[in-house]
Amino acid sequence: MIETTRNDAQFRLVSSTPVESLNIGIDHYEHLQTGAVHYHINCDHDEKAFLVAVRTMPHDSTGVAHILEHTALCGSEKYPVRDPFFMMTRRSLNTFMNAMTSSDWTAYPFASQNDKDFNNLLDVYLDAVFFARLHELDFAQEGHRVELSDRTDRNSPLEYKGVVFNEMKGAMSSAVSQLWQGISSVLFPTTTYHYNSGGEPADIVDLTYEQLTEFYRTHYHPTNAIFMTFGNLDVSELHSKLHLQALSRFEKQERQWRVDPEKRYQKPVTTTARYGVDSDDLSGKTHHVVGWLLGDSTDLDAQLEAHLVSQVLLDNSASPLRRALEESSLGATPSPLCGLEDSNREMSFMCGLEGSEPEHAGAVEALILNTLNTVARDGVPQDMVDTALHQLELHQREIGGDHYPYGLQLILNALPAATHYGDPVALLNLDPALERLRSKVTQPGFIQEAVTRLLINNQHRVLYTLAPDAELNSQVADAERQRLEKLKAGMSENDIDAVVELAAALEKRQAEEDDPSILPQVTLADVNPQLSYVAPTAEHADGLAATEYVAGTNGILYQQLLCQLPDLSADQITWLPFFAQAWTEVGAGGNDYLTQQQKQTAIVGSLSSYATIKAQVDDCSRLSGYLVMTGKALGGQAEAFSSLMQETWQTSVFNEEKRLTDLLGQAKARKEQGITGSGHALAMSAAAAQLNPTAHFMNEIGGLPQTARLKARVNHIRNQGAGELVSVLESISQAIGSDPEAALLVHDEASAGSHRAALSSCWGQSAESRSGTVHWSPSDTAQYWMVDSQVNFCAMAFPTVTLNHPDAAALSVLGGVLRNGFLHTAIREKGGAYGAGATQDSSIAGFKFYSYRDPRVEGTFDDFSRSVDWVLNLKDGDALVDQAILGLIGSLDRPGSPAGEAKQAFHMDRTGRTREIRQTFRDRLLQVKWADVQRVTDAYLRGQAGSKAVVAPRGTEAVAAQLGLNLQDY
Repeated sequence: MIETTRNDAQFRLVSSTPVESLNIGIDHYEHLQTGAVHYHINCDHDEKAFLVAVRTMPHDSTGVAHILEHTALCGSEKYPVRDPFFMMTRRSLNTFMNAMTSSDWTAYPFASQNDKDFNNLLDVYLDAVFFARLHELDFAQEGHRVELSDRTDRNSPLEYKGVVFNEMKGAMSSAVSQLWQGISSVLFPTTTYHYNSGGEPADIVDLTYEQLTEFYRTHYHPTNAIFMTFGNLDVSELHSKLHLQALSRFEKQERQWRVDPEKRYQKPVTTTARYGVDSDDLSGKTHHVVGWLLGDSTDLDAQLEAHLVSQVLLDNSASPLRRALEESSLGATPSPLCGLEDSNREMSFMCGLEGSEPEHAGAVEALILNTLNTVARDGVPQDMVDTALHQLELHQREIGGDHYPYGLQLILNALPAATHYGDPVALLNLDPALERLRSKVTQPGFIQEAVTRLLINNQHRVLYTLAPDAELNSQVADAERQRLEKLKAGMSENDIDAVVELAAALEKRQAEEDDPSILPQVTLADVNPQLSYVAPTAEHADGLAATEYVAGTNGILYQQLLCQLPDLSADQITWLPFFAQAWTEVGAGGNDYLTQQQKQTAIVGSLSSYATIKAQVDDCSRLSGYLVMTGKALGGQAEAFSSLMQETWQTSVFNEEKRLTDLLGQAKARKEQGITGSGHALAMSAAAAQLNPTAHFMNEIGGLPQTARLKARVNHIRNQGAGELVSVLESISQAIGSDPEAALLVHDEASAGSHRAALSSCWGQSAESRSGTVHWSPSDTAQYWMVDSQVNFCAMAFPTVTLNHPDAAALSVLGGVLRNGFLHTAIREKGGAYGAGATQDSSIAGFKFYSYRDPRVEGTFDDFSRSVDWVLNLKDGDALVDQAILGLIGSLDRPGSPAGEAKQAFHMDRTGRTREIRQTFRDRLLQVKWADVQRVTDAYLRGQAGSKAVVAPRGTEAVAAQLGLNLQDY
């Protein structure tokens, strides 16, 4: 260990470790005064990332850590404004900015490519975390409070309000969330994981302000903090900032927050719980999961071994445990909880079935245990183990960043080890541990011994059943109502006065105009006026037409095959998303799907397909699209990779009825699981469906109509067989043809030649190009969907313009202005929804309002309408315009992985969103003024009825009738 002290004198360098596989170095520092740790990932990336986390390990389900995460961002010592976090989102060019509560840590991360912006955000985050004001009114707003349902009537009933309260009502509406929380509470009977760190709605209302502030005082301390950074940073300057702005004001805390090892069961446990469904039909809605508590997550060798075992058992449909679950008649599909959880203090492994019946619990457990006993007795083919190792290596090498900043991906991967006083450096520098594992797996009986030790002989096992209950939701609602009635009955006149006064004080506080100049900001002068564009390295016309990008892919190849869509019927088009899913999941090359799945896993890191269907860039009445088959593999697999892509394209078969039926059931389950998490997007899609053919098509194929269609098709196959399913998929396959029209290749310089040669050896000339035209006739659709949810998602849509129209930029700015200046306060802070906003969607020529996890409906629609008047009546909105532009530019300039940026540029160009069109839009965006925003508001929104949609709880038919919306009960 290196015991040097840097010249900033406040931190000592503990260690410095190069990670050659990722082209990074990791420096570990310790703050001398407080013991705070800092891990810096040193690399040449322009995007810099920062995270400060504190260990938070609550021992109840009041959501104290979660509510504290919210209230810490509501003003601090240096920045005493009501909402510095959301104010900074619009004064910044950040590429990521958030806060999040896990089961044992709370983290505050951000990322930016601009140095000035990085330092601004650092100032605000440091002050928020270590010097939060924690105003009691912010606790009432963000956590919970009671109000009279009618403020003008003291005799009206009480109701609970609060952002986190409603957020968790929405989150816990999901059966999968309840399943995860339920089995965790049994697997961990004594530690922090027994509790819901986000908060159970019934327990959130027990949290007091004093408990919140005490939790902050004891947990938000530098000794309990973990700092992590990524990018090309001046670490000495960073350390000086950390010390002077925060750490110097603290002394080392003696107490060390940690999770103790769980008390182990002496024999397996069986538990049954209930979840609410608003339906009399309870068949096929039960979940059964078997879970095991394993060893320490900080033991890297043990963690990799557990990952390997999980991979061997569950990775693909040929894996023994996944195969047993998929082929079982005891349930519909494998549980979404299947796999290894390695972020807690101790790891857990879970597997099971959903879509089952309560009485099948014992049979599901027996199926799982019998499969494991077979593996322990007979083992698995060695190539299955080697394939699992191959997947671990590919995962280690890949540079991400397409959905999350790459630096934050690495940081969050390492954070659990730091949280539990392990070695986060080793977790990122996996090569030495992978070499040790590679040596171990060559030993005879390795998998048999590991499965026996980790699972079969492990008595800390739980069989958890979550069964549907048609009465539970009403019982929960009754319990909440009775609790409020009892509270009201015990109130004196003074108590009711206090409730009224609190509501009035909060409303006054929410109406206050804070001075934004207190906060740092970047300006439009800090914006690069030029669009960032990744140009192709080469275009190859010989043989199959190929576009090539040479990028820093770290030895990984990316390949896509493409063809314009054939002429398909409307029914075939509705099957197209499932066809794309199944195309790479069925048998091919003379193999059944099991053999083909294992072959894929041995060669590629992933292989999938999808259809891209968009309107013309200037006309939402004309749709066209193309199919994409996409994969990735290590550089040494170029020939096998290209051959597998060819084989899958040309020889996939759609006659394995059981396989196709299982895949359809899985598609339905995934769609249903996503309803409550993406309810606002589904509501916006339904609201926009009436605008034009493109918007209608997007809702029918990607919204709740498609989910309902999948549900009906699964039921039809259950009753009538899979003959129609086979027939329609075969017809689509035949229409596509045996050859693609084009290819996309992305690789680094070292792999370029072999990848090009491999593609050329597989294909001759390109197939004849088709127009890809999609014929679609809009029809009536539901705008009010009732689902299993405790909260609402509201949306409203108006017809506007496409991307190339001069008004698209001003409408985009309007979305940010409405969100920042009106909707956030009206719907989130005052209305209690978790989120709200507005956005211009030029891809469908529509402007959309939305709310997320919202306790209201009519009031929210009123706020949407009032926001239009607010814009038109506001005299000076120049600052709001600049803030909205900054947010839009930050979003447009968000970097991806090297491969992801290449793929995005290729597909933007292919769909007509060319560099020139996007640069013109950027130019217009930077020129928008307040007069432009008011002009487009007047032209497109004033006096327009708009189209409304709601995703709502069941039993709310009266609201749909009052709004005049077509109702569908999912």
